Amino acid sequence: MVNPSLYQINTRVLLPTLGRDATLDHVPDQHLDRLASSGFDWVWLLGVWTIGPTGRFLSRSTPSWRREFGEVLPDLTDADICGSPFAVTSYHVDPGLGGDSALARFRERLRKRGIKLMLDFVPNHVGHDHPWTISNPEFFFSGTEAQLVKDPQRWVRTPSGGIFALGRDPNFPGWPDTLQLNYYCPELRDAMIDELSSVAKRCDGVRCDMAMLLEPEVFAKTWGELFKPQPPELPLFWPDAISAVRGEHPDFLFLAEVYWGYEFKLQQHGFDYAYDKTLYDRLLSLKAPEVKSHLIAPLSYQTKLARFLENHDEPRIAAKLPVAAHKAAAAITYLAPGMRFFFDGQFEGKRVRVPVHLCRAPKEKPIPEISDFYKALLPIVQSIPCRIGAWNLLDPQPAWSGNPTHENFICYLLEHPLDHLLLVVNYSSYRSQCTVKLPHRGWLEGSVELRDRLSRERYRHSATDLHNTGLYVDLPEWGIHLFSLECL
Repeated sequence: MVNPSLYQINTRVLLPTLGRDATLDHVPDQHLDRLASSGFDWVWLLGVWTIGPTGRFLSRSTPSWRREFGEVLPDLTDADICGSPFAVTSYHVDPGLGGDSALARFRERLRKRGIKLMLDFVPNHVGHDHPWTISNPEFFFSGTEAQLVKDPQRWVRTPSGGIFALGRDPNFPGWPDTLQLNYYCPELRDAMIDELSSVAKRCDGVRCDMAMLLEPEVFAKTWGELFKPQPPELPLFWPDAISAVRGEHPDFLFLAEVYWGYEFKLQQHGFDYAYDKTLYDRLLSLKAPEVKSHLIAPLSYQTKLARFLENHDEPRIAAKLPVAAHKAAAAITYLAPGMRFFFDGQFEGKRVRVPVHLCRAPKEKPIPEISDFYKALLPIVQSIPCRIGAWNLLDPQPAWSGNPTHENFICYLLEHPLDHLLLVVNYSSYRSQCTVKLPHRGWLEGSVELRDRLSRERYRHSATDLHNTGLYVDLPEWGIHLFSLECL
């Protein structure tokens, strides 16, 4: 599957909109039909696993979280706070969502429409109520009363009575509703591979939360100080885990949530795709040269990146960028090679990011200009030329001597016998000009019509001029041309 598309759904927010006691069985066929007709290959259901009562209690009682929730929902009640889906206590579907049997039926409904199912796997930590706190305390970092008193942001007493370390990354205090898993324990590694194998029987792929936290140097940075004079050597987890799952499910897909420059390393470990947070951050910086410098990476790397403008962790893109800049960023993101990753509500221009602890979202009116844009862009993104066509990053040149605004342009050429597409984006806040020379190709000859797929504009040039002189482009701030090239 080349350049697949993924649609993320926040399950616990969606289901209450379908009825008070709605389960996965209540998701209408029409909803799935729309996803299928839109060309999506994958649906990621966020947050189907069981959350314990302690996780819900902590979500409802942690003051900083409660303040954040109140800003999203001014009429907030405890019933709106269901707990974080990353404080997992069991890799079985929460009974309130219909249980494992409802998930199996949902997966089959997707399968009949040609869509695969992706679920979460949280390797670094579990919820406070996890049965292992009683059956296998060695799977955690155990602490003392003195440590608990001295550093309550790192240690916690669980309902089982044990004192364990909170789950965390090396840069921040612990997440209050999670317990850190001890990957220095070989039995824990085996148990997590078993959990992952169990998940793999119920879906077609997993999104692995904060996957780089299990890298030996990252884990040692976070937890090595607990061992004197130095921590034991930590074997790599992901190559063994991925190999074990693929031994039973050869086509199973792994998507890594990953930051800090670990994308390539996790690809080498066997992940099919890794988050491309770098492109996202550079687009938000609104500096085209920084975007372009990222896009010159080898295609073998780029095709294994998951490109996104939104997910449950990031602010809504409609709240971060003006409408015109949002559209320009979307064209750059979703016509680049790799997995094309969209979030529920993005197409409507929703502006409020709903914390994952909540099971209700505020009502928002769609932004017609954004909705209309995605209606035009998505069929192009999902088309065969954009799926399997040859992708080329072009290098815009100055429109005239002394005009530096060509640096503001991002240009792609996508080549396929069914259609040849030229994307030209002025990714800046002011009018800019450039010339774009097209490479010599056997299909590019004679008179060439350029038809803009996002407007009604048409132009005609000779192939010789496009090769030698280049296409002159003058676009306003955040302007986009997406041309089909037809030789007449």
